[in-house]
Parts: sequence; structure tokens; C-alpha cells
Amino acid sequence: MRALITGGAGFIGSHLAEKLISMGHEVVVVDNLSTGSLENIENIRNNAGFEFVKCDICRDHKLLEDAIQRTDSIFHLAAAVGVNLIANDPVHTIETNIGGTQNVLNYAEGQAKKILIASTSEVYGKSESIPFGEDDNIVLGSTTLSRWSYGCSKAIDEFLGLAFHQQYKLEVVIARFFNTIGPRQSGSYGMVVPRFVEKALKNEPLLIYGTGRQKRCFCYVADLVKAVIALMESPDTSGRVFNVGSTEEISIEELADKIIKATDSKSTKRFISYQQAYGRPIDDMMRRMPGIDRIRQTIGWQPRTKLNDALELIIKSYKKSAGSAM
Repeated sequence: MRALITGGAGFIGSHLAEKLISMGHEVVVVDNLSTGSLENIENIRNNAGFEFVKCDICRDHKLLEDAIQRTDSIFHLAAAVGVNLIANDPVHTIETNIGGTQNVLNYAEGQAKKILIASTSEVYGKSESIPFGEDDNIVLGSTTLSRWSYGCSKAIDEFLGLAFHQQYKLEVVIARFFNTIGPRQSGSYGMVVPRFVEKALKNEPLLIYGTGRQKRCFCYVADLVKAVIALMESPDTSGRVFNVGSTEEISIEELADKIIKATDSKSTKRFISYQQAYGRPIDDMMRRMPGIDRIRQTIGWQPRTKLNDALELIIKSYKKSAGSAM
């Protein structure tokens, strides 16, 4: 397989690229490096089966079309991500997620390439139907709260992908990611695990937004990558939506305690309001747990890495990076 990964220099994309290369596949990464970085793909840039193309999927149409033409399948991961970015730049979020996906789908359809579209648990919005099932209703918050522009734009991505499948018979599979964590994830865009780990290793206060009682399920990136590849390889996934995530639930305050203990940190916990954190009101959901029966039954996948083990690997990675920077 010669695979194209949009957003392939990002956190998840770079891990996916490494895994595909290790399996003997060729990989073309397109990324505009707005949130990704060349450092993420440093380990594979000199591999004979790897190619990097600096490309904005919303604007560089010729580069994107050429990259798709030269590959067999497409992992579409490029998107505006992170609550900080979404809250501060909602126009960019909407344009990137919807416009970029439409461009990728248009060129994929013209060349009959199978495509996996990375979606998000945010599409469930404020639903309280736990665990979330792929066919559950979407319950988004008010349009006056920019946070929901992300979930809404990714829902439109899903509608687009499924419409291309229905109308043009394009092979499209939708993967809804739930709070993926791992080495190389940046805390700059609001992701909680890297933010807590960075602060704990510096013995600085861990800022907990809201009450800290909101619960999440964190999936280790290596597990997610295996799911994504298997979804692409399976003949039974086109035209379908799959949750991809862990069902091991933990509150954000408990996560802070766990990271403080795992790093042997002197950090304290500090609770701040969403208004303080983002400079504006932010709606949040109290629980976000995936139902994974569909993906388990279709490709036999379930997460293998426990949260404690995932945190140990992440902390080890941070310490290694800090050591090499000294």
C-alpha cells in the first residue's frame, strides 16, 4: 500500500506514518505544519518509502490532487484541533474542517481511492446517553458558544463522507476518536494529559478547569493506530461509522492525582473556571465514553493499553525529551 496521510506531521498522524512504514508500506504525508511539526516525523523522514509534502489542503489544490493521484488510500486526519484553538479561532476551525474535507473527498472520488475520515467524540455534543453509540442522536449546544463549532464541523465532515459513499459509491469509513493520548502530543492546544504532565514534571500547579468531576476515557495512540489501519484494510467498513477509544473512565481531578503520583511531583491542584481558562464561557460535557461493540464485532479491535501504562510511557517520553534538550 502507498498511503496518503493528511495532517501526517501531527501527533496521531506521525504515529500512524511510523506504523505504516514499519509494516513495509510507503507513506506520503501532507501537512501545512500549522499544528504539526517536522520534529514529529524526524525518525522516518530519511526512509526510502516516505515522502513529505508541505501542503495546505484548503488552498494548495494541485499539490493535494497530485498526492492523492500517487497513492492507493487516504487517511484524512488534517483538522483544526484543541479547545484553545477552536475557542480562539472558530473561523479557521470551520473552514479547515469542512473545506479541507470537501477538497480531499472531491479528489478521492475522482480517482476512486478509499478514504478514512478521522472524526471526533465531540460530534455527540451534550448527549447524556452513556456509552455513546454510533447511531445515537447528536445534541449540540448553542451556536453562540464557539466550542460547538468543532463538533458541528466534524459532523458535517461525516455527512459529506457518507454522502459521497451513498451517491458516488466512494469507499469511505468514519472513525470517531475519543481522547487519544501518547508521546508527542502537545499541551499547547488545551489537551489535558500533556498539560498536566508538563506541569507535574516542573512541580508547578496543575490547573483543573471547572469542578474536575467531568470524566473522560483516554486511548493510547498505538492502540488507536492499529484500529485505524484495520478499519482501512477491512472490506466491511465502507459507509459506516466506528467509535475508536477506551472505556476506562476517570475524572479529571483523579487524572491530576494520578499524574502527580506517577511523576513523584510536588505540584498542587488549582481549580479555575472555564471563563478564566478561555476568557469566555465554554460548554462542557460531564462524561464521554464510547460504545465499542461495533468496532469489536467488525474487526476484532479493542484497546490493550491501560491508562497507568499509557501515562508511564508518556512521562518517560517527556523525561527523555527534557534530557536530550539539556
